[in-house]
Amino acid sequence: MTEAAISIRDLQKTYEGGKRALDGVTLDVPRGEIFGLLGPNGAGKSTMINILAGLVMKSGGSASIWGFDIDAHPRNAKRSIGIVPQEILFDPFFTPREALEIQAGLYGIPKADRRTEALLKAVHLEDKADAYARTLSGGMKRRLLVAKAMVHSPPILVLDEPTAGVDVELRQQLWDYVRSLHAQGVTIVLTTHYLEEAQELCDRIAIINHGRLIANQPTRDLLALAQEKVVEVVVDRDIATAPENLCFDKIELAGERTLTITYRKDRVNAGDVLAALQREGLGVVDVSTREADLEDVFLNLTRATPA
Repeated sequence: MTEAAISIRDLQKTYEGGKRALDGVTLDVPRGEIFGLLGPNGAGKSTMINILAGLVMKSGGSASIWGFDIDAHPRNAKRSIGIVPQEILFDPFFTPREALEIQAGLYGIPKADRRTEALLKAVHLEDKADAYARTLSGGMKRRLLVAKAMVHSPPILVLDEPTAGVDVELRQQLWDYVRSLHAQGVTIVLTTHYLEEAQELCDRIAIINHGRLIANQPTRDLLALAQEKVVEVVVDRDIATAPENLCFDKIELAGERTLTITYRKDRVNAGDVLAALQREGLGVVDVSTREADLEDVFLNLTRATPA
C-alpha cells in the first residue's frame, strides 16, 4: 500500500488565550519508516501527537491515520495507532500484567488473542510481571508504557520522548525492541531531544518550530544541508595567537600547538585551510576533522525561523 501511515493537511491548533501551537502543518509519514519529529520545547510536537491520539481537538485542517480520518472514523483511527506519552501515567496499584490485560480489554481484545506474556518478555519485564507498577524504576515504567501501546498490535507506534531519564543500557534495550517492531513492518514515529538517536535511527526527519514545519527530508539529505566543517590542526611549533584568514569562519587555540578551525564547505575546502596555515609559516603535523551532524543542522534551521 502506498498511502501514508499518517497524513496531515493544514493542521492548526490555537489554545484558549490565543496561543497558536500549530500553524498550518502539512506532512505525510510514509508507511514502514522510522520517522523523526523534532523541534525545540514548545514547538508543537506534543500538540500534534495529542491531536492524533484524540486528546486534543484541532482548530483546523485534517489528519488521517492508516487511511482513517480522525473525525469521520475516530474508532478505526485510534485502533491503528499506539502512543507512548512523554509523561509516565498509569495506575500504580496495578501490576504490569494487570495493566496490559486491562488495556487489552479496553480495546475489546478477546482473552484468547491477548499477547500479555509475549509483550512483557519483549520489553524485559517478565520478572516484574506481578510487582506493583509503583515499585518499578523509571526505565521499567517507560518500557511498560511501550508494551501498553502495543497491546492492540497497531501498525503505527508513536514514541514521545521515550528515552528521557533512561540509562544507557535500558535505552539500548528499548531501541532493540523498536527495531524489531520496525522489522515486522510497524511504522515508528519518534520525538526526541537526543539528536544522535534521531540521526542513527530515522529514515526521514521533520522539524517543527513555532508551530510551523521548517524541514521534512530523508535524514541523509537533511545532513547534507550542513555546510560547516571543523578541522583540528596540530602545527610544528608553539603559537601565541591564532592566525586570521578570510577562508576561516572561526579559529581558536585549543593548545600551544593545536588550532580548531571552522570553515564552510560551500566556500573553501580542507586544502585551502591547510594552505593558508602554511602561508603563515606553520608546518602541519597532524589533522583531524569533524563532519557536521544533525545537531548543527537543527540549530541552524531553528535559529533561522522567526517566531
